[in-house]
Amino acid sequence: MSEAKEVVEISKADPEVVSRIKNLSKTVPIVDTHNDFPYLLRGQLHYEFSSNGDFDFNHTTAHTDLTRLKEGGVGIQFFSCFIECQNEDRYSQDFNVPNSAVRDTLEQIDSVKRLCADYEIAVVSNSEDALKAFNEGKFVVTMGIEGLHQVDISLSVLRLYYELGVRYATLTHNGDNPFATSVSSVTGGLEDKGLSKFGVECVAEMNRLGMIVDISHVSDKTMKDTLKATKAPVMFSHSSCYGVTPHPRNVSDEVLLLLKKNSGVICINFYNPFITQSESGEATIEDAADHIAHAINLVGWDYVGLGSDFDGCSSVPVGLEDVSKYPELIAKVLERTNGTDEDVAKLMGGNVMRVWKASEVVAASLSSQQPNEANWEDRDWYVLGYGYPELFPGALQLKETKFRPTMSWEFL
Repeated sequence: MSEAKEVVEISKADPEVVSRIKNLSKTVPIVDTHNDFPYLLRGQLHYEFSSNGDFDFNHTTAHTDLTRLKEGGVGIQFFSCFIECQNEDRYSQDFNVPNSAVRDTLEQIDSVKRLCADYEIAVVSNSEDALKAFNEGKFVVTMGIEGLHQVDISLSVLRLYYELGVRYATLTHNGDNPFATSVSSVTGGLEDKGLSKFGVECVAEMNRLGMIVDISHVSDKTMKDTLKATKAPVMFSHSSCYGVTPHPRNVSDEVLLLLKKNSGVICINFYNPFITQSESGEATIEDAADHIAHAINLVGWDYVGLGSDFDGCSSVPVGLEDVSKYPELIAKVLERTNGTDEDVAKLMGGNVMRVWKASEVVAASLSSQQPNEANWEDRDWYVLGYGYPELFPGALQLKETKFRPTMSWEFL
């Protein structure tokens, strides 16, 4: 006989405060910076959702649907177009291995756009349009990618993602790439090399584009290196506080203070292991509120937001089971902080929108710059092994290029 699961009881948030938050959310959007719902469409429906009679985005059994987003006051959602690291060896440093990450990411982006078209959701590409659409009564979506393995060592791919509407990129996921070191690699025993030279070039290109630099998932040194390298405020799209729960994925107080100097934002993650070390592993809404309050008390209301990780995590807190629960969470934060409506508006999404706008302002100031042509110095370059005409004298000797003996010139 299996043991009965312990029932975790929590006190309800003050109904008057919850009502206050819900009223505020009619004029101030709650912005969540990390929701993995598109990955469910990939894994369970192979993106065949429009033709599936059982699928209805108004009502799902996942963490997310339109009905509960509306109930929770969410006005602007960053959907993560997440694709996992492709190498089966999570600690591999061979980044030339061919993989399908770019194809798979493009499918994620396409699925978000098709889902939004099916349900008349506004897909936006800048902060002004996001607020305009919200003020018109629309639910608003934009996109991020979760790890630069998804650009497959190419800044050209990064630029094209931006053109397709991706507005933030996490520098790593659970593995290193040519740009940066992941915290998962460090906990696995690898050296914390931080941001590479190529990573510095990538951050500069993201600043030029107006793409928000996301430093969730990265190592401590990568966080600090990025904060030194960037010209724009950065974001932790889904991270919590090491000072409350000492999990390696969380952000130290030292880095939070550096984030404040950068004018960035940390958006608190709700995943149970990141917000509690209870013996049962069960977290509650109180734990999530503790993390938000810790960040507010340390760095102030101007630098904290919401990055749930809904539909991308296997366990969520009691009382914070889905996207309808943001007003209750914010009410719990107010029990700890006594914030004003102006403070609450910043937490709800004002800080994220400020960072997004600041990235656009920086990009405008860099508009005279040409696209960054930097390449990873250890990249393998292949061409077919036939006699090319030379672009100019000496061009064939400029770069090291390998030949594929797979096709003869006679068949071109």
